[in-house]
Amino acid sequence: MIARLSGPVLETADGRLVVECGGVGYEVNVPASVALAFREGDLALLWVRQVVREDDVALYGFLDADQRRVFDLLREVKGCGPKTSLGVLSDLGADGAAAAIVTQDARALTRVSGIGPRLAERILLELKDKIGEVDLERRVRAATRVAVVAVPEDELVDALLALGYRRPEAEAAAASARDAHSEVEDQLRAALRSLRR
Repeated sequence: MIARLSGPVLETADGRLVVECGGVGYEVNVPASVALAFREGDLALLWVRQVVREDDVALYGFLDADQRRVFDLLREVKGCGPKTSLGVLSDLGADGAAAAIVTQDARALTRVSGIGPRLAERILLELKDKIGEVDLERRVRAATRVAVVAVPEDELVDALLALGYRRPEAEAAAASARDAHSEVEDQLRAALRSLRR
């Protein structure tokens, strides 16, 4: 099984990279954030999951072990194959997916192509406890604390940016959440709920 690849990027395309390792070019399917992180000629270090099926062998690559772990967890859910799991990471990121599961936000998941209400509910039900095992809830809170230290006046906006939201929508959601709640943690939950409507 291939677990990691390191080498120059030979080619970037929609949702995939070709990475040279030991004179061989490996085609690796990656989330959108990973595809955007590299250009041809860049040196890549990817955490890889090799998925073997009857009619296909494919590689899926990630920037860190946490992304790969979320990918693995999603694939454990019946009906959530590797492409759908990769779509979750492309649309929400590892922290965003963890936040959706922790807050039981089915709407966030149904925004991902290939995930309907039933599959979203199954993901939330089956991964609710497991997501804590990889400590991603701690990472979401850590992102909030880092934002608080970096720019106290924009702590909520920075936390939402760290979770992958765009600045205009993050600022609008933060303003609304501040009006409703005084504690940062409550504000973050309220902002996440409003962004996923």
